[in-house]
Amino acid sequence: MEMIDFLSYGFIQRALITGFFIALLCSFLGFFLVLRRLSLIGDGLAHVTFGSVAVALFFKTFALYVSIPVVMISALGILRLIEKAKLHGDAAIGIVSSLGIAIGILLASLAGGFNIDLFSYLFGNILAISREEMILSILLSGVVFLVIIFFYHDLLSVTFDEESAKAAGVKTRRINTLLFLLTAVTVVLTMKAVGILLTSALLILPAVTSLQVSKGFKASLLISSLVGVLSVIGGIFISFWLNLPTGATIVLFNFFIFMLVFAHRRYNIKKRRLL
Repeated sequence: MEMIDFLSYGFIQRALITGFFIALLCSFLGFFLVLRRLSLIGDGLAHVTFGSVAVALFFKTFALYVSIPVVMISALGILRLIEKAKLHGDAAIGIVSSLGIAIGILLASLAGGFNIDLFSYLFGNILAISREEMILSILLSGVVFLVIIFFYHDLLSVTFDEESAKAAGVKTRRINTLLFLLTAVTVVLTMKAVGILLTSALLILPAVTSLQVSKGFKASLLISSLVGVLSVIGGIFISFWLNLPTGATIVLFNFFIFMLVFAHRRYNIKKRRLL
């Protein structure tokens, strides 16, 4: 099949456009999360998303309209548990994510078992994304990007040294709340691309890949974005041509890039030691 024919399909165009925005969003936000050692929040909120999708399907409503507010509230719940109950981040994430999974399984059972719609959210299928979902994803991605740009310096300060940022007058609690809410929206948007089960990979892998090759913040952020976009677009192409699950292919391609970069870095380190 010629490239021009491939790109002429409407569902491919929607997948590539949506994937591009989601990849950029995950790469940007994931970088802040990895540096703050909050990588697991993506996985925890993805479990909550499972519960919210089950609620939406149970009441026969549009999943995004239910998932976004529910996951945002859950993100705030995790943050409050960390601040008020003095729990470590992983413990707070574990509590909320377990609740989300339990609710999802209970509602799926009451509805007569896991149906095709719920499985599509679990494993993702960006090739099946609708025009309305594409537009909503672009609009929400744009809003999140604008917020990140507006609060960029505060996010940067809190990421590297929260206590110093607080002493400098940065409202760290507001920035933490903002980061958790942005992550919640991003997780919900990502579920259709790679599925609830693989969402955290799209947040983590581009960031950790960039940190293998660059120590500068801006350079690492740029590399993270490039890796994220390349993995999503490359994964869509490969999955279509080889008839593979799109979400899993995107994540595996992302992991392949990480392993190449990691192996190259290890080779260079050993080479320098021998000199």
